[in-house]
Amino acid sequence: MDCMSLRGDILAHWATVPARALLLEGAGGLRVPLNEDEDMLDLMAVLGLPVFLVGGNYLGCLNHILLSIDALRHSGLELAGLALVPSVDPDAGCPGVDIAAMLADNARILRHRLGRTGSDAPVVELPRLKNLDEGGWDKLARLLTPVALRMAQTWSEPALAGGQASSEEQNLVRRDRAAVWHPYASALDFPPLNAVRRTWANRIVLADGRELVDGMSSWWAAVHGYNNPHLLDALRVQAGRMPHVMFGGLTHEPAVALAERLLGLMPEGLERVFFSDSGSVAVDVALKMALQYQYARGETGRTCFLTPRGGYHGDTIGAMSVCDPVTGMHGLFAGMLPRQLFMEQPSCGFDQPFDPASLDNARQMLEQHGKKIAAVILEPVVQGAGGMWFYHPEYLRGLAQLCRDADTLLIFDEIATGFGRTGKMFAAEWAGISPDILCCGKALTGGVLTLAATVCNKRVAEGICRDGGVFMHGPTFMANALACAVAGASLDLLSSGRWRQQVGDIERDLRTGLAPCRDMPGVAHVRVLGAIGVVEMKEPVNTRTLQAFFVDQGVWLRPFNRLIYLMPPYVTPAGDTLRLCAAVEEALRQGAHLS
Repeated sequence: MDCMSLRGDILAHWATVPARALLLEGAGGLRVPLNEDEDMLDLMAVLGLPVFLVGGNYLGCLNHILLSIDALRHSGLELAGLALVPSVDPDAGCPGVDIAAMLADNARILRHRLGRTGSDAPVVELPRLKNLDEGGWDKLARLLTPVALRMAQTWSEPALAGGQASSEEQNLVRRDRAAVWHPYASALDFPPLNAVRRTWANRIVLADGRELVDGMSSWWAAVHGYNNPHLLDALRVQAGRMPHVMFGGLTHEPAVALAERLLGLMPEGLERVFFSDSGSVAVDVALKMALQYQYARGETGRTCFLTPRGGYHGDTIGAMSVCDPVTGMHGLFAGMLPRQLFMEQPSCGFDQPFDPASLDNARQMLEQHGKKIAAVILEPVVQGAGGMWFYHPEYLRGLAQLCRDADTLLIFDEIATGFGRTGKMFAAEWAGISPDILCCGKALTGGVLTLAATVCNKRVAEGICRDGGVFMHGPTFMANALACAVAGASLDLLSSGRWRQQVGDIERDLRTGLAPCRDMPGVAHVRVLGAIGVVEMKEPVNTRTLQAFFVDQGVWLRPFNRLIYLMPPYVTPAGDTLRLCAAVEEALRQGAHLS
């Protein structure tokens, strides 16, 4: 038995009966195995239903019950109630105990512990009955009434089966619109919102019970899917030991171990890891490293950066300055941003024969402005949010040589491409080169916590720090122990090498599934690389209507501008990848993308 097939059977059964509620009886305790890898708690977690826990009431029962309650809480499950049933011999091993006082004390302690965690789950003390006759059943029913009433009030709708959300859940969007501001959205003309109850594997479960196949990996970060047990275990263990401590003057094992492992995975020559809070900040750190390096060696005139058009590097001030000034979404702030230099977008596509002329403009810019350029920064092989353009790796090899000739640094922004997304652990591997500075983030923690890193070679580190120099940056939550521990667990999963097969399978299915879109009206280009699929339209799409269409189709995709793109988690099975592609094809066929 496995959880996914059991879950499907349960939902199929519920759909065939006119039941307002569904009661599932467990196969014993929470950790009763269903197979070699999964147990009852895993099944409960993928169902997401409230749990009514039944425990024996006897001398020594508190340990087992409290551990079960902790396990439920750590899996994000709601305790519906707790029933205590005395064992045949409650004082076994300790004769002479005041049994009535002991049983009452057990219930009192459990109520107190639940209240301390904010739970109002009823604790019901049930008697042992000699005969389950009509009177016995009636007595049990009266005692269990508080639990039944609470469940009727709180979970009265069959949300798991796709019914209407509860009034509280329906109210969530209204509360959101009164208090929250969403990314790239208006606070007046509210964007469409879908309330999410929970996640698992490659699924997002909405408040009304509908499940969406995730095609975005939560903005490309959740590469292992959601609620991965190895990542969550690392989070819990580290949380119990040390959630965070300042990194100035202190260090800890999760950060050091993560830095060592990152250096072992990254292109050869990178030697120092600087941790930060997010990808955008990691880019700012890289820019500051380049400026400090140039300043330390007396090149005080090298104060600007060269970058291709079509790039996107984040939303902080420094990162915005090296985004495309036209398509990078930051034109409004042009007056306050540092003035950078922009060269032509790499013109030679990934699958095309390399054209050396694609480097001509980069060569001209470096020859003309080289003395004031601190570094060249770009996204290797894949330009992400700036247009999802895949270009030839040979461009990077040629650009690296041009940077060496101009005595300027080379920065790779691998925030979107790192950790296997393109089919290589880092996109720099496609070109077989190592930059002076590399930024990574997003998938670093598998999408569980925010963490990024800026990694540089010995030349940069020693250049900044010679003659007593120090690097002038220090985030408060730098090298957060929780995030570093989870990132280490994510690298554990990647080190197995399974991601290579997973990404290869997704690439194959994306190529097959998106192929019919090539000949559809309005489509400019269809391209696939690794676990990235892109349908580029000739005109901007209607994001609102298209997003709503995809939700109705049972998938989660978030298009922007002229791009309908897919970046599913690596754990996505073949059928779900093809389902994502089919939803895109159907949207184009029905014209859901049109304004």
